[in-house]
Amino acid sequence: MLAFVCAEVLAAPRFEDFTAPASHAGPPAAVHLQGAKSRLYATQLRQASRQPANFSGRYVLATWGCGASCVMGAAIDTQTGSVTWVPFTICCWNLDITEPLEYRRDSRLLIVHGSLDERGDGSAVHYYDFDGRHFRPVAHIP
Repeated sequence: MLAFVCAEVLAAPRFEDFTAPASHAGPPAAVHLQGAKSRLYATQLRQASRQPANFSGRYVLATWGCGASCVMGAAIDTQTGSVTWVPFTICCWNLDITEPLEYRRDSRLLIVHGSLDERGDGSAVHYYDFDGRHFRPVAHIP
């Protein structure tokens, strides 16, 4: 049996290529609700900030629905309480995808399946490196 593997998938960024520092050991800091957007989503941010780190070492990646097949979110620093918004909404991912966002506590890599801000192909995969302040694009597979 022959197996065909797309070259793009082989070249896709991997979690282990974006290792994160050790997670914060102390109790989580209270979330800082700076700006109108943070105050609008205060309940979601406060609830998520009580959780242990699940992304990029010391961050909680909080996500919630923003409409039919739409997700938005933010990274909350468990050490300082600062909030960094994911700079887009995610929608329209393929039906075989159960979670449109993939991430790990020990990695800075965020993998996004679907359309960003309701633009583009829903079967696309986007890769971002989180540096603690920004989600920087690393790769895109249409």
